[in-house]
Amino acid sequence: MLVIVAAVNMVNYEEFVNKAERVVDQVIPITKNYLPTLARLCLISTFLEDGLRMWFQWSEQRDYMDVSWQCGKFLAALFVFVNLIGQLGGCIMVIGRLQVQAACGILFFIVVLQTVAYSILWDLNFLLRNLALIGALLLVVAESRQEKRSLFAGVPSLGENKPKNYMQLTGRILLVFMFITLLRLELSFMQMLQNIIGSALMILVTIGYKTKLSAIILVMWLTALNFYFNAWWNIPNYKPMRDFLKYDFFQTLSVIGGLLMIVLHGPGGVSMDEKKKEW
Repeated sequence: MLVIVAAVNMVNYEEFVNKAERVVDQVIPITKNYLPTLARLCLISTFLEDGLRMWFQWSEQRDYMDVSWQCGKFLAALFVFVNLIGQLGGCIMVIGRLQVQAACGILFFIVVLQTVAYSILWDLNFLLRNLALIGALLLVVAESRQEKRSLFAGVPSLGENKPKNYMQLTGRILLVFMFITLLRLELSFMQMLQNIIGSALMILVTIGYKTKLSAIILVMWLTALNFYFNAWWNIPNYKPMRDFLKYDFFQTLSVIGGLLMIVLHGPGGVSMDEKKKEW
């Protein structure tokens, strides 16, 4: 009897998930006029915010680097200048779809530069968030690559766009690192439930199974957590916590942009969703 009940529940669950997937597939085409731009705006938001901060806090950022590395005013100012130009320039190029791969290369360089300059390598939480940011950039690069064309119309190319597929796979894997930073080893029911659901969704996105549905659930969940825990606008300007929350808020928003890219374009060829089509 229990086996029958479990089987019925499983069938109902599958029907519910399949229906939810169909709804997502129906909604995505409706949003095609603004969702791609929204995804890119979210994705570059942390670079845009940080680039503007370099502009408005030029002296503070220069003095901080000088004190931290004892490198002198000139090298400290050069660091701030490279960050300012690289980030704002890269953002403009990504939004304008101008040499997107080069723009993502510039932004990738900025992430690596800041990881070293701010000693993020030794802070696991910040390191995982920066890796997630790199994953989001990889998804933009993959989306910008042109599909390979066969010599014959309608016949798939032999390469199967492997570089693009592997970039999407790597992007998905790196992107879920953001959610590892949200896991808490607490014994409260709500925290344990959040850990279980979040981990399950992370695994689904990583392996590319029910990917668009899982990604859109993560978008909604991460957006809610971001506005709740990183409400920097409620903190007075003179408190250092405002800058920390602001940094977390915009970096999380960038990862949300990466997830929206997955919702728009799917997981790519290296995924269980793609393999199911062959079965």
